[in-house]
Amino acid sequence: MSVRLCVKLARCSVTLLRSQSCINKEIVQIYRSLSTSQPHTAEKKLFTPGPLGTSLTVRQAMLQDLGSRDIKFINVVKKIRADLLSIAEVAPADFTSILLQGSGTFAVESIFQTSVPRTGGKVLILENGVYGRRMKTICDTLAIPAHMESFAEDSRVDLGRVESVLKADNSFTHVAVVQCETTSGLFNDVESVGKLVKKYIPDCTYFVDAMSSFGAVPVDFSASNIDVLVSSANKCLQGVPGFGFAIIRKDTLSRCKGNSRSLSLDLYDQCDALDKTSQFRFTPATHAMLAFSQALDEFRQEGGVHGRRQRYMENCRVLNEGMTRLGFHSYLKEDVAGYIITSYFYPQHPKFSFAEFYNRLNEKDDVIYPGKLLKADCFRIGTIGHLFPEDVEQLLRNIESVCRDMGIQIPLEDKA
Repeated sequence: MSVRLCVKLARCSVTLLRSQSCINKEIVQIYRSLSTSQPHTAEKKLFTPGPLGTSLTVRQAMLQDLGSRDIKFINVVKKIRADLLSIAEVAPADFTSILLQGSGTFAVESIFQTSVPRTGGKVLILENGVYGRRMKTICDTLAIPAHMESFAEDSRVDLGRVESVLKADNSFTHVAVVQCETTSGLFNDVESVGKLVKKYIPDCTYFVDAMSSFGAVPVDFSASNIDVLVSSANKCLQGVPGFGFAIIRKDTLSRCKGNSRSLSLDLYDQCDALDKTSQFRFTPATHAMLAFSQALDEFRQEGGVHGRRQRYMENCRVLNEGMTRLGFHSYLKEDVAGYIITSYFYPQHPKFSFAEFYNRLNEKDDVIYPGKLLKADCFRIGTIGHLFPEDVEQLLRNIESVCRDMGIQIPLEDKA
């Protein structure tokens, strides 16, 4: 807001005591000028696990107001649901997609709320990071019996241990795992886990959290025996925040009626309403869904999962080579690291402060993320969203500049 407009608004507040009609006219005039003026804020590049950067055309798709019962919006919802099944490469006869208002965590919680029976339900959570641990917190909050099998944050879920747990206890009704654990950036082998689950407990529901991977990391639903997968609009599909979604096997969903401990997070009822009326039970994120429809069109234009994967992998290659050149060390070994987000150890330098490092980069319009690791001081740099190799190259130049400004010699001395 310009200084001139701020002054006008302040004067209007004083005028309120004198003339209500005067202030009404002036505020309307100011509002019109604000809503039609173009912002002059700098375009920040978000090297984070989310929220992520989006294209201008995705943002522009939100510049219309539609009612939730508008036929145009109803058709947008139908298109999104069909497109998600197409991206997953699953048959509409066997799977359905369900959109749910809220962040990705809302979608994760909705799965436990809806699919775990109130009596006899028991969940096995395979955890090697923050988001696996969050699943356990959700189950504990809902009083759902859950066992969390924990693994090191720098290694994949160990298949031998998973097999031992399933052999020892076949009473689990659900097994849950995170495909890309953005705590560190590693990829878990969801296909091999899924094969073990169905080998030892054929009727068990296999749940994959693909929040930060769906759309850029290939996943074979059939080979992986996936019953339900969740993700978010504002991750690899590059929409804006506002809703998550589940892709769920229809026969799995059919057993969920009446299970939910929540009204708004009941996926069975949500799907039932969408199937019957193509409308939401409660106010949907209309603008976010318009943006997502445009984002899905751009996803196809880029070549779908393969095209997006290639760009993200190139972003990550440029980042890793550049950070190595600058003397930084990645937390994960190459054989377990993914290409969604990368964790780097703090430099072992007396002048390094992450807060200062972060703020200086932010002033240059590059936004990174602190680490979430239990045993190591790290920061994270994401390579997904509306980012390209030239953006990563600029980030690397800014990192070098910031380090020098902090009095840190580049390349860093190797003290690993």
